[in-house]
Amino acid sequence: MKSPYITALRPRQWTKNLVVFAAPLFNLNLSPQTIFGSLLAFVLFCCASSSFYLLNDIVDVESDRKHPVKCKRPIASGEVSIPIAIAMAVILLGGAIILGWWRSRWLGATIISYALLQVAYNLKLKRAVILDVIAIAMGFVFRAYAGGAANRIPLSPWFLVCTAMLALFLGVEKRKAELRLIKINGGKTRAVLRRYSFGLLERMENVVTSGAILTYTIWSSGPQVNGASTPWMMVTVPFVLYGIFRYQLLSDPEEIARRSAREGHSEVGGQSERPEEVLLKDRPILLTVVGWVITCFGILWLKTNGILIR
Repeated sequence: MKSPYITALRPRQWTKNLVVFAAPLFNLNLSPQTIFGSLLAFVLFCCASSSFYLLNDIVDVESDRKHPVKCKRPIASGEVSIPIAIAMAVILLGGAIILGWWRSRWLGATIISYALLQVAYNLKLKRAVILDVIAIAMGFVFRAYAGGAANRIPLSPWFLVCTAMLALFLGVEKRKAELRLIKINGGKTRAVLRRYSFGLLERMENVVTSGAILTYTIWSSGPQVNGASTPWMMVTVPFVLYGIFRYQLLSDPEEIARRSAREGHSEVGGQSERPEEVLLKDRPILLTVVGWVITCFGILWLKTNGILIR
């Protein structure tokens, strides 16, 4: 049985921190040193993000105790006391900042910036329409930047903009799924969701989808546009296209209805409400990610052995 102290850290959310590996992978720089640096950045961001999950549960403990599902969370149920949760949060966040600064001042500064963003998000931004999605996207940009900072890898601006666009895409899809759940199941909704509509989110989705595909394609064009180290990364564009389109398919209402009818249960909001679960549970998307990674490794091997001239 899993310890309530581990459950309180929400380890299922740690998959978001895998973005720190994007910098060395996108730069085709996968030496033992960069792998170690990326693993360290991953662990530190897991600690930092978990510290805020703990703080959020402490702040919301009374409302969580009245919620039919959230009342089972370790802090709300009393399995983890508030003083211990506070101590865990302080140790995790403080340790992440100290170790990050030890590894690289830029990594330490990135973790501090991420922490300040989380404070702003929880105090204000999560209740501000549009800014809430932008704040979530910035969290992923900080993660991506941390992967470069931990390994002193110079990052292409196209890489960072593409990361932001993909994160905005996931944030918009999440809001669409939340609205659909409210429409289907009814019940109370957060104030910020009342400011969104399906029409607005679809227009936002069109913008960020086009932006993500365009910036990734420009980045993969090669060093002549301050992008990838080789234009052979253009080979990976189809994986990105399919992954985005597959994700949109999973969030399409008609597809959700078809899948629900086929599986014999009532219609729900769709898998796109939790991006980390889509990555782990949807086989085509998982295979797409694996195919993208294998292709990158293949390009890296060919480039290292001098087979790829450019």
